[in-house]
Amino acid sequence: MSTAALLLTGGSSRRLGTDKATLIVSGERLVDRLARVLVTECDPVLEVGPGYGTLPAVREDPPGGGPLAAVAAGATALVADGHEGPAIVLAVDLPGVTAAIIGWLLEHPSPDSVVPVVDEITQVLCARYTADALATAVRLVRDGARSMHALLDAAPVHEAGADEWRSVAVASAFADVDSRAEAAAAGIDLPG
Repeated sequence: MSTAALLLTGGSSRRLGTDKATLIVSGERLVDRLARVLVTECDPVLEVGPGYGTLPAVREDPPGGGPLAAVAAGATALVADGHEGPAIVLAVDLPGVTAAIIGWLLEHPSPDSVVPVVDEITQVLCARYTADALATAVRLVRDGARSMHALLDAAPVHEAGADEWRSVAVASAFADVDSRAEAAAAGIDLPG
C-alpha cells in the first residue's frame, strides 16, 4: 500500500507578512520545492490550502482553521479518492526537509504514527500518520478540537528522538520559518 502526502499551505503567515508557500529558496518557491520532494516519495500527494502549486488542492474548513483542520480535510479527500493508507503530513514552512527525511519517515518500522522529536519539540507537521490517526483527526475536528496535540493524545504515536533521525538529518532541517528574521537567517527570499 502506498503512502500519501499532505502538504499544508493554508497558514495565515501574520508574523511573516507574506504567504509562506511563496517564499523563495535557491530560486524555487517553497510550495514547489516541497511538492517535488513529496511526489518523489509518496502517492498521491495533495496540497491542503489555497492551491499555490500544481498539486491537486483541497481546503480546510474553515479556511485558515489550523493544521488539525487541514489534516482532517486532506484525510477526507484521500479517502474520497480511494486511499486507505497512511500519509506524510508536511507544513510548507519547513525549507530544510529533504527526500531523505521523507524516506526515513516512510521506512520507519513502527506500526504507529511516527513523529520526530527535535530539541524536545514534537514535529507534528513533519510526520507520518497511520490511516487510523487520519480518521481520528477527522473525528476530532468534527467534535471541535483544534490542536494537533489532541491527535497525539488520541492516537498511538511513536516519538522518534535524535538517535533515530540523526542518520538522515540535522536538527536545523526541522526548523520552520515564521518571521522575516528567520527567513533571512535561513537564506530565504521573500517573493516579489
